[in-house]
Amino acid sequence: MITKVRNIACALCATFAFTGCDGFLEILPMNEVVLENYWTEKGDVVSVLNSCYETLETEDCLVRMGVWGEMRSDNLKIGTNVPNEINEILKENLLPSNSMCSWARFYEAINRCNIVCHYAPQVQEIDPNYTESEMKANIAEATAIRALCYFYLIRTFRDVPYTTTPSIDDSQTYIIPATPFDVVIDTLITDLERVQYDAVRRYYLDDSYSAYHNSSKITRTAIHALLADLYLWKGDWDNSIKYCDLVLDFKRQQYEEMLDREGNVNDIALFGDIPMILDKPEGEVLCGHSYDEIFGKGNSFESIFELYFATNQQQSNKWVDDYYGNARGEMNGRLTVPDFLRKDVAQGTNEVFKKTDARAYSTTEMDNSTYFIRKYVHYDVDFTTQNINTEKDLKFEVTYSSGNPNWIIYRLTDMMLIKAEALIQKGPEYYTEAFMLINYVNKRANDVTTTSRGDTLKLKDYTESKVQMEELLLAERQREFMFEGKRWFDLVRIARRDGNNNRLVTLATRKYIENINAIKIKLANPDIIYFPYAKSELKVNPLLKQNPAYGHDEDSELTTK
Repeated sequence: MITKVRNIACALCATFAFTGCDGFLEILPMNEVVLENYWTEKGDVVSVLNSCYETLETEDCLVRMGVWGEMRSDNLKIGTNVPNEINEILKENLLPSNSMCSWARFYEAINRCNIVCHYAPQVQEIDPNYTESEMKANIAEATAIRALCYFYLIRTFRDVPYTTTPSIDDSQTYIIPATPFDVVIDTLITDLERVQYDAVRRYYLDDSYSAYHNSSKITRTAIHALLADLYLWKGDWDNSIKYCDLVLDFKRQQYEEMLDREGNVNDIALFGDIPMILDKPEGEVLCGHSYDEIFGKGNSFESIFELYFATNQQQSNKWVDDYYGNARGEMNGRLTVPDFLRKDVAQGTNEVFKKTDARAYSTTEMDNSTYFIRKYVHYDVDFTTQNINTEKDLKFEVTYSSGNPNWIIYRLTDMMLIKAEALIQKGPEYYTEAFMLINYVNKRANDVTTTSRGDTLKLKDYTESKVQMEELLLAERQREFMFEGKRWFDLVRIARRDGNNNRLVTLATRKYIENINAIKIKLANPDIIYFPYAKSELKVNPLLKQNPAYGHDEDSELTTK
């Protein structure tokens, strides 16, 4: 069934041809002959809908998810054979001529979603096999994918052109001014709340495929996760918590069903009342299991939405393959890990990770004093965190991924830490509950539940002030989601909330050795935390005004030497 879905989508993409468009205004309308003959049955809608997923999986989209959400943060530094455009971003020398400023492929996905929403009702009227509930579910999927694309765009560029009108024929023009960030957020929330209960709640299929369908397709739970995140950025704490709880309740229900069906699940346990995959299952002596399930195999119990890459599909996960690396000996990766994040963890002197934190070892690897990123690159890891004082004490064994790893957008711990962040913002009376959620994530990583170890986090150390709780939350999010395309967005969100870039500057510059003061001065500009509009976009859209941090002579100003 997976292969069939992929083949349909690939055939459609060949028909429509991924355009080599350079900008928002150059997204080509669909051929009129196709329009006259194509939209006649349910399969036509499903095929275009599948092509929306396929567009997100293209190199152009996937690499930008990583670059936009991670590259400027304190998680990454230069590796081997780094393209100049990436090197310039790593040096905070970001110009509108940089190809990573292009958003064309995201708008291609948005246009495909708009087309689905436009034509699905017409097809439902003429195809008796296409029910109203199926049509609404398809529109809900397309609406969510569109919202996710816009969410990436506004977190990266702040204000962006916004439309839900499909580009269908050559008579339409799209010279559209940028819509303010807050207006886009509100619109996305309204759209998702309108369609959330039209989405498929769960696919009940053969077991070998159900995991894929329920976490690599948009479901009601995925929409709830996206709503929780949108409300967090909006600053509506109660609604963010509400949607986190809906997802957490769904996962509790799944866990109860597993217990009823299987009697015992030895690799999942309750942390408080939240079921999580154990890093060291009951009866086992080695750590690494949660990594294997979540990142190695993919589509795990904890997954909410992830982009699916079949081992044998032509389109690969280019972000991981090119920038993190693949099998040993083939490529070390274009990016590496700053020393302060990883050095001497096993010795117990690292300030980010405790020596018992499995996440430090499963997601990185040392080679000649350089730490390389191995999240998604490792397929299966086994090691011990008992009685270690050096890296050799880990007794580390690894199997490398031979296929295309999935790319996770949302998983269970996202909801736990989004809820914790919202609780912190609600005030001191909620600090204890927020701490518990953060601590559950930390406990799993440090194998506290299956050993005699005590918690590595202590409540009394953090609940005296809001700043302490926020710093705890940010530190745990960094450990949990390192290299997952979220860290820079986290820093931007904090800066927006603070009304200044002070914390962002302090954290983001930890990786630098040279030009630190110049970079700090540059990053203090409140506008510069967003990417510039691409030079090509400014040429074709006179209503688009450049981010003032990047000036008018975009190829010469604000460079860092």
